[in-house]
Amino acid sequence: MQIKPIRDKWQGNMTDRERFKRQMHYKSFDRCFNMEFGYWDENFEEWKMFKDNSIKDNAQADLFFNFDTIKTIGGRVWLNPTFEHKIIEEDERTRTIRNSDGLIAVEEKFSSSIPNYKSSSVVTPDDWKKVKEEKMRRDDPARVLDIETLKAQHPTDRDYPLCVDCGSMIGKIRDLLTFEGLAYACYDYPDMVEDMVETCCLLVEDFLDQVLPHFDFDLAGGWEDICFKNGPIVSVDFFKNVVTPRYKRIRKKLDEYGIDIWYTDCDGDVRPILPYFLEGGINCLFPFEVNGCAHPSEVLREYGKELRIMGGVDKMALSAGKEAIDTYLESLILLVKRGGYIPFCDHRCPPNVKEEDYLYYLDQKEKLFGLK
Repeated sequence: MQIKPIRDKWQGNMTDRERFKRQMHYKSFDRCFNMEFGYWDENFEEWKMFKDNSIKDNAQADLFFNFDTIKTIGGRVWLNPTFEHKIIEEDERTRTIRNSDGLIAVEEKFSSSIPNYKSSSVVTPDDWKKVKEEKMRRDDPARVLDIETLKAQHPTDRDYPLCVDCGSMIGKIRDLLTFEGLAYACYDYPDMVEDMVETCCLLVEDFLDQVLPHFDFDLAGGWEDICFKNGPIVSVDFFKNVVTPRYKRIRKKLDEYGIDIWYTDCDGDVRPILPYFLEGGINCLFPFEVNGCAHPSEVLREYGKELRIMGGVDKMALSAGKEAIDTYLESLILLVKRGGYIPFCDHRCPPNVKEEDYLYYLDQKEKLFGLK
């Protein structure tokens, strides 16, 4: 489908790639890199502009709004094959499924809310041993990438920043075990959990060894989602002693190829484990949820130019109307000018944000951050 953008691209004399690299390295830039994280599924059903223009997902929305582009190369660094997705039972409102991570979950049919996870396929070391042997093999041929095809997709003269995906050291393990399952496993089977983290690290290292020699990456990314509003869902000591050493190994590989920006996607209050993110080499937070954590200025003031942030526009302000939007965006002006900070909604934009207020927010962003 050919998507006709609803908005002009912000004016500037740099490419997306040049702009991103300069902004994230505290150098002068023509305008702020313009991106958003996306929208709940309900937005595509409720917002008139999406319905009228047949915009059905976040990739289409990025084209519709003419946002700047970051593209990513990733590999198979998790379960392969995954568990078969299976519907176990359903009624008018809910369905019980087994998902691709082997979890039994009850999900709402007409909502984007997080499912209610009932049980995991991995509880004991014997369960993990079986899954590791069947689905986490390092010698799995499916983990080998077609480098030449990727080179054709991402030429050296590209005008967008290219990200290398560094996977997940603990977030996907939480997905495999469930929140409660991970908490119990760290206490009952600490050696099993550490072996799971080590396996994840090895698979990411194998992937990086394949791609790093062939591409001039501009940044690295990852996904953990290991915090909620009261802090991390694993102990700080566990994170420091088990997860951070694996980050350091990945950081060593990135450094060999000059990749000095590495973000991880983590919701909630990251502050208790932020020192160990930084110690491990992760120096950028994404999407930096404000509610339950802090205004981005507080964290950037504490850590200075050692840290970058992508996100940090409080979704609560977007839902509170134009005056709240103005107040919040004005509080970010000095951060954007400083560099190392790219503002966008601090998670998927929820459907309680009015369509007209969201468009106002985009206009105000351009007014404040889009001029030379």
